[in-house]
Amino acid sequence: RGIASGFWFNAGLKSAVTATVNSDGSVSLLEGSTDIGGSRTAIAMQFAETLGIGAEDIKPAVVDTDSVGYTDVTGGSRVTYATGWAAYEAAKDLQRQIVARAAELWDVDPAQVSYEDGQVVGQDKCVSFKEIAVELSTTGEPLVARGVSNHNEPGGAFGTHLVDVEVDPDTGKVDILRYTAAQDCGTAIHPAYVEGQIQGGAVQGIGWGLNEEYWYDEEGSMRNANFLDYRIPTCYDLPMIDAIIVEVPNPGHPYGVRGVGEVPIVPPPAALEAAIHNAVGVRLYELPMSPPRVLHELLKKES
Repeated sequence: RGIASGFWFNAGLKSAVTATVNSDGSVSLLEGSTDIGGSRTAIAMQFAETLGIGAEDIKPAVVDTDSVGYTDVTGGSRVTYATGWAAYEAAKDLQRQIVARAAELWDVDPAQVSYEDGQVVGQDKCVSFKEIAVELSTTGEPLVARGVSNHNEPGGAFGTHLVDVEVDPDTGKVDILRYTAAQDCGTAIHPAYVEGQIQGGAVQGIGWGLNEEYWYDEEGSMRNANFLDYRIPTCYDLPMIDAIIVEVPNPGHPYGVRGVGEVPIVPPPAALEAAIHNAVGVRLYELPMSPPRVLHELLKKES
């Protein structure tokens, strides 16, 4: 058995989203971050939470980045963090517009109107978001909001992985019997997707630790540029990875979001090396810890 902890950052950088209120009370949410790991849904959920409406009323779409405000790379564990923040700002902008339009419609001072939990509240009125959206769609210009973010506050996190292995002393092959990954995820906006991110990252880290390696010939050409010769882990190599979500909200984000996807790549090699050492008493200092390398250390130990 081996255990290891690891840390990774997330990028902030720039993101932009645009929201348009439709006449049926739904909202079209346009973003420039490609959906990876369910981020499109997580961004829509942050937008809906800010407005106090159901996520099912949001219609998120990833569009050509030429048609939305500038959005940085989809990667670096930044999408749910940074583009989600832009969605939060767009929802706040939409709230301000709705309050101003409702005050004009009701012929009252805007200071007498507020937006609370998905409802527009006046001195003697209280209407839902959907009701005001339908009414405003016939009484003026469209409701279009925008939100941007450019935040680089730290949002990284820690993960701790525990692995049980079995090592074949005749071949050096390492079999994983059980794998558990616990991670501080800030606020898990969509827990099922977060769990999938932890599992996927752990698999990538396991491949890094045990199998994946580039081979080049004397001319510098890669000799194993296919999935037959470049060994990535498959479902036949791994048990179900048990993911434990630990929620410690990030104080630097409106919803406490932290980067998730890259953190679980960090601990696996160290956890696997510790497990191999505890199983057969050898240390490995080079990745991947492939069967030939493990066997080499075992034979060296015997001699």
